[in-house]
Amino acid sequence: MAGSRRQSRRRAAGRVVLPALLLCLWCRAAAAAAAERIRYAIPEELGRGSLVGPLARDLGLSPADLPARKLRVASAAKRQLKYFTVSGETGNLYVSERLDREEMCGESASCSVSFEALVQNPLNVFHVEVAIQDVNDNSPAFSKAALGLEIGEWTLPGARFPLEMARDADVGSNSLLTYQLTSNPTFALSVRESPDGSKQPELVLERALDREKQSSFELVLTAVDGGEPVRSGTVQVRVNVTDANDNAPVFGKSVYEARVRENLPAGSLVLRVRATDADAGSNGRVSYSFGNVADGVRGLFVVDSDSGEIRTAGPLDFEEKSKYSFSLEARDGGGLTGHCKVQIDLTDENDNAPEITVLSVSSPVPEDAPAGTVVALLNVNDPDSGENGQVSCELSGEAPLSIVASSGGSYKVVTASALDREQAAEHRVTVVARDRGSPALSSRAALVLEVSDVNDNAPVFEEAAYSAYVAENNAAGAPVVRVRARDADAGANGRVSYWLAGGSAGAAPYVSVEARSGAVYAQRSFDYEQCREFAVAVRAQDGGAPARSSTATVRVFVLDRNDNAPRVLWPAAGAGAGAAGPAAAPFEVVPRSAEAGYLVAKVVAVDADAGRNAWLSYELVQAPEPALFRVGLHSGEVRTARAVSERDAAKQRLVAVVKDHGQPALSATATLHVVLAESLQEALPELSERAAGADSPAELQFYLVLALALLSALFLLSVALAAVARVRRAGPPAVLRCLGAQRFSVAGAAFPADFCEGTLPYSYNLCVAPGRAVAEGAWLPLPPPPLASLPAEELVGAEPCGKRSPSSSAGAGEPPADPDAPQVCKPAQSLVSEPFLTSWGQQWAVGSSFVCFGGQCRSMVP
Repeated sequence: MAGSRRQSRRRAAGRVVLPALLLCLWCRAAAAAAAERIRYAIPEELGRGSLVGPLARDLGLSPADLPARKLRVASAAKRQLKYFTVSGETGNLYVSERLDREEMCGESASCSVSFEALVQNPLNVFHVEVAIQDVNDNSPAFSKAALGLEIGEWTLPGARFPLEMARDADVGSNSLLTYQLTSNPTFALSVRESPDGSKQPELVLERALDREKQSSFELVLTAVDGGEPVRSGTVQVRVNVTDANDNAPVFGKSVYEARVRENLPAGSLVLRVRATDADAGSNGRVSYSFGNVADGVRGLFVVDSDSGEIRTAGPLDFEEKSKYSFSLEARDGGGLTGHCKVQIDLTDENDNAPEITVLSVSSPVPEDAPAGTVVALLNVNDPDSGENGQVSCELSGEAPLSIVASSGGSYKVVTASALDREQAAEHRVTVVARDRGSPALSSRAALVLEVSDVNDNAPVFEEAAYSAYVAENNAAGAPVVRVRARDADAGANGRVSYWLAGGSAGAAPYVSVEARSGAVYAQRSFDYEQCREFAVAVRAQDGGAPARSSTATVRVFVLDRNDNAPRVLWPAAGAGAGAAGPAAAPFEVVPRSAEAGYLVAKVVAVDADAGRNAWLSYELVQAPEPALFRVGLHSGEVRTARAVSERDAAKQRLVAVVKDHGQPALSATATLHVVLAESLQEALPELSERAAGADSPAELQFYLVLALALLSALFLLSVALAAVARVRRAGPPAVLRCLGAQRFSVAGAAFPADFCEGTLPYSYNLCVAPGRAVAEGAWLPLPPPPLASLPAEELVGAEPCGKRSPSSSAGAGEPPADPDAPQVCKPAQSLVSEPFLTSWGQQWAVGSSFVCFGGQCRSMVP
């Protein structure tokens, strides 16, 4: 017996599992046909962890793709997600909670759970539907443990008495019921099929009753379903034999129908049923009650036992159930009953706003994402039906985004145009879902999309060119200027660094730039006299990949400072410290007949600075006779302030100060020796005293050498003149024509090559006077040569003797010029950038190679 039960159970299990496997295979074939909809079918009551199907394989995903694609399930109805889960390793779909079809779908003929499967990289959504198959897990049940019937003994055989129908929560063949009655000769069981397919058991009286013989009967009614394995339920039927009440209540309709709107308030009238009983008295008094109905019906409706009115007891929700069907029982006082069916249909109202579920958001999105990139997936669901459940979606807010409808109530939010993080780092939009009901209901969901940065902006300098002004003599490392470039990108893409990228020739060693701050520093001290301005190129580069850069020019102007004192060119400083001793120092001879304004000499000085720092002024600070001489404030010309008198000292030592206009002012001194004498004879004693006053051995040696040189020169000159005198009778040779009557001082100063930035150039007068014949000391008496006017260019330019000047064309037979003739002055322009020629009247000058006075020159070379 036990072995046969095991075999029957195995066969039954095989019959259950085999259809389930076949149905799974069918679902896979259907999934291959529909690329975006996957269907599975499983029986209910599967345990937790049971395999539903290879979801990843059916979606075309390999196990290696699962970590990157991030397969997961999502649904607008959160309660549906609790039943299933996806394995992250295999991609299989498993049951995560026990499935009870009756709890999930109630009396519906079909039951399925729908949800979405999401994959990323790229983002996509697939619709999955799992059909829940019914298994025979519910037994037929009666609402009461025992049924009581009152049957009069006068009831004729063949009378039928309806019994309560059993209720099976299963569907399909599992809910098909058959009834069995315990064997009894007085009663039999008959089943009447209703128009809706339900079976009504009826107790049939087989023979007449005799209360005196038997007043009651105990029967057992068994309801058996059609499932595998078979399940059944029983109820006790107690029959009491009475003497009267031979008419059972009869309803006016076998089926009562009503249509009401959902959300009716509690206590609202739905419909009224009515049953009549032909009996009188208590046997004709009818009361109403529910038949065998589910507990959910009793919670929503109530029936008045006296009036038969059916009213609402709780809220009706079309979305939970749109149709209710249950049975009512009418019982008279004698215990006879009648039954009818009540069917209530609900009409939908627009009482549910759309539900928005954000399935996935790809944030942040790079700003170079192309138009049409999917950034979010949404699911919108409205539980209402008809137009009340038709939903349209739109985006509220200004953003380069648009929403595109997909299948199954899904929507994609895509980029409508190019993104620019520099204009908007994030976009906030509101998804508005609105149904078509009246009035329309809507719901909103906020969506925040962040935009990530790419290096699409080069650094931009605040100025295309920078100018900096730095005073010279600055300290090394002193700040020059700060350049700043801004990059609209973020992070490393917006981090700017600086370096030098070229510039004017030789400018690189002057400055350096700090990489982070853009501060330009001096590498060394600047010198205005060496470099007045220079330019460098500064490049700013960001930290992106690839990097972007831009260049700005920095022009540095060096400002002059008064760091150079004036330099005296004439009279030369320290000229008296030469090998010849103090006697070789230049001096100026001023005749005692000179009037006021007589040009004695010119102090020439230059300043290497520029601007006001190079503006020079001259001042006489030391003189034996302060009222005798004056110096030009700006020209440096030393002139007599009054006429020279006999009372004035023959030797004058003048000290002039040359001062610039800088702050603070710098200065230099020039010493000028002046001898007041009409002739060389008068000047020589002064010179002798001056030489005698020198106690230095070096000066004595200088004078001894000078005396020897003069004697030798006079001797040679005498020989030469004697030869010349003989030759002149036959005509002077060309080689001696250079020995004219022109005299000029050979004591001069060394001039720089170019003083274009110092004091302004001047023009001076060169004064040449006729000489006097002197027979004194070792001087040889020579006839004075004729005096001719020579251009200053020849005097300064020192033409060779072989060239005859056009202006010196006097012949040998011309009379000598008057010794007392006035001075002949001609303007002369120096050939150097800062011209200097001194002017003198009767002047005695001692040079290193010859001495000239009047119309005679004597060589000092032995």
